[in-house]
Amino acid sequence: GLLLLSGGIDSPVAGCMMAKRGLEIEALHFESFPYTSERAKEKVLQLARLVSEYSGNIYVHVISLTHIQEELKRLCDEEYFTLLLRRFMMRLAQKVAVRNRCHALITGESLGQVASQTLAALNVTDSVVNMPVFRPCIGMDKEEIITISRKINTFETSILPYEDCCTGFTPKHPKTRPELAQVLEQEKRIDIETLEKEA
Repeated sequence: GLLLLSGGIDSPVAGCMMAKRGLEIEALHFESFPYTSERAKEKVLQLARLVSEYSGNIYVHVISLTHIQEELKRLCDEEYFTLLLRRFMMRLAQKVAVRNRCHALITGESLGQVASQTLAALNVTDSVVNMPVFRPCIGMDKEEIITISRKINTFETSILPYEDCCTGFTPKHPKTRPELAQVLEQEKRIDIETLEKEA
C-alpha cells in the first residue's frame, strides 16, 4: 500500500493501522518548496521512521506540488482549490503506486474533519483513481486518533509547528458539497497532463 504521508497526526496512524493488518507500506509525501521548509520534510521523514517500527522499512517518495499549486491559484476559482489539489495528489499517488507495485492508497482522512473530507468531496477526489483507497481513520474523531498517535509515539513529532504543502494555499471558503461536473469544468482551465509529468 502507498501511504499519503503528511506532517499531521492522522496519516501516521493510518499507516500503522494498515501495517497492523500485515500490509507492506511505502509512503508518498508532497512538498511545496519554498512555501514549505526543509524542516517540514525532515519532520515527515522522522514520522516515517517512527511508523517503520511497526511496519518494517518504508521507502518515502517526495513530489513537489509547488508549480501545480501556483497554476491552480492563477487559473481556477479559489473555492475549488483544495478539491483540485486533492485530485492531483490522488492521480500522482496512483502513478507512484503503480510504478512501485503498490495495490492500494492509504490516507488519514476522517469523515467531516475538514472541508475536503465531506462525503461529497471524498467522492470527487476518489473518482480520479481506480485502485482501492484505504481510510482506517474514517469513522474516528480527533481524540480517538490522537490516543492512537500517542500510543505509537508519533504525536509529539506530528504537532511540531512546521507547515504542510496545503498551508499557504487554503481557500477562505472551500466547497464542502462539490458537484463533479463543476470540478471538471475547473480542470478544463489547466494542463493536467503536463503538470503531472513535470511533478
